[in-house]
Amino acid sequence: MNTTIAIFNIFGGIMLLLYGMRLAGEGLQRAAGAKLRGLLIKATDNRFKAVGAGAAITVLLQSSSATTVMLVGFVGSGLMGLTQTMGVILGADIGTTLTVQIIAFKIYNYALGLVGIGILSMYSGGKGGGKDIGQALVGFGFVFFALKILIETFEPAAQTPALREFLLNISKDPFAGIIVSALLTALFHSSAATLGLAITAAHSGLLTLDAAMPIVLGANIGTSFTAIISSIGASVDSKRVALAHVLFKVFGVLIVIPFLGVFTHLVGFSTDDLPRQVANAHTFFNIAITVLFLPFTVPFTNLVKFLMPEREGAVRFGPKYLDPIVLSSPTLALVQATRESLRSADIVQEMLEKSIDVYERNDLELLEKLEERDDDVDLLDREVKLYLTKLSREGLSEDQAKRELEIMLFSDNMENIGDVIDKNLMDIARKKIKGGLSFSREGMQEIRLVHQKVLENFQMGVAAFTGNDPELARRLINHKVKLAEMEKEFRQAHINRLRMGYKESIDTSAIHLDVLTNLKRINSYITNIAYPILEKEKG
Repeated sequence: MNTTIAIFNIFGGIMLLLYGMRLAGEGLQRAAGAKLRGLLIKATDNRFKAVGAGAAITVLLQSSSATTVMLVGFVGSGLMGLTQTMGVILGADIGTTLTVQIIAFKIYNYALGLVGIGILSMYSGGKGGGKDIGQALVGFGFVFFALKILIETFEPAAQTPALREFLLNISKDPFAGIIVSALLTALFHSSAATLGLAITAAHSGLLTLDAAMPIVLGANIGTSFTAIISSIGASVDSKRVALAHVLFKVFGVLIVIPFLGVFTHLVGFSTDDLPRQVANAHTFFNIAITVLFLPFTVPFTNLVKFLMPEREGAVRFGPKYLDPIVLSSPTLALVQATRESLRSADIVQEMLEKSIDVYERNDLELLEKLEERDDDVDLLDREVKLYLTKLSREGLSEDQAKRELEIMLFSDNMENIGDVIDKNLMDIARKKIKGGLSFSREGMQEIRLVHQKVLENFQMGVAAFTGNDPELARRLINHKVKLAEMEKEFRQAHINRLRMGYKESIDTSAIHLDVLTNLKRINSYITNIAYPILEKEKG
């Protein structure tokens, strides 16, 4: 075969292999749905269940790197603790060995048939799981077809003396082989792709088991690079997840290297088939490091924390849950955006609760603190909306698109309430304090009652949004009418006091009526939370 054609065939085969693995992983991930993430989070209460969950999810994602990147996002978003991830990382490394074992099967001649079945499933499966499974089958078909191309390309190359000499030197200098393999895996973002190449080279007679062993070890180190890249700019705990993955692999390789000859000999006993030996070496290595490190996950976590301590210094306020890593999963991204919006609601509730104290105690210092908190609410509102706009509209189901709009509207209402407190109620309070004014005893009691009712409605509105509860939404709308009647009654009572000549009422008349108006306005924003929930129920 012409050398130029061979190079193009190898390049095309590698690209087709990577694309096939991506297709298969995306199809299986969508077929599994949001339960994939739920399984991961729930399974981490036990280290053995965590290993099983990590292995199962990696089989579906077709990449241990993808699982680790997901963990980086979960830890950064507060969904999981660092210790919980240790078993999952080890399980993910076992899960990726199944892909390599599948590649080692000699089913290349059926690759195009698998593509055909997958395409048929995609077009006849509608919008459900059949279409996703079809995509996964097409992906696996591409993987096997790519391997067939590479085998046919490698077979003539096996007769090249220079290439044989290069591979022989790798077996003599395992460290060089480990470095080359690690870099290649980092480039591919997939240890399965690197080992797929090693298996096809072994099938063609290009690679001996001795030469393949450093490639297996290097691929295991290289697969941790993706997690390192994904953790750049993330929280300290996210970086620790990536570091833990690196340490598991590096320590495992360092332990194996002194006994590489013995390990190679044991792998050779597992089967006479060289490609299968390469796959088995990968499986045995990852099972061994899991057995070795799993009992020591807590001390290992402490080691990681020691190597990467918390950074000192003032913590800058900002989003806590809006991790860009999980944007590829709309279900999880919407959950994270909801959590951030509820965090904003907590700040607004605090502002609303303490706003009455400013009026009762003429507390100028508290007034200024509440004004500063509104800046935090504005920031979170902006970040939540920006985060949600990054979700692909085509990738959202109808229910997810509705939830996205609900979150945006909820965040918008929180921001509006914060503005009313900051720019209206606090400005009015400042006039009252600077003027040395006081409400009448009856007037202050009326404002306190309206404020208490608004606060109760606020808590009901947040609960309705959180639980997507139509019953609470209906009660909230009914309470709007009651509060309007209460505000009207107290406004008339204030006018009656003016007619009776109460000095405090005369001095604070404009302030008193403005406070009632703005509390009623806040209640209107709270009621807005109910309408999307009721519209969805009708739909």
